[in-house]
Amino acid sequence: MKASTVDPREHVNEEPRNDFSDTFMGFNVMFGFMAVVFFGMVIIKFIIS
Repeated sequence: MKASTVDPREHVNEEPRNDFSDTFMGFNVMFGFMAVVFFGMVIIKFIIS
């Protein structure tokens, strides 16, 4: 019987990404979107009143 074992420390399926930059970019994009929504609502409030 031929058994083939793979060392789990090789991380074959791990993507070569930078987790910190992904998190930082996601935070900045969400912050920008929320800032646009906030200022849009403020402008709409001033137009209505």
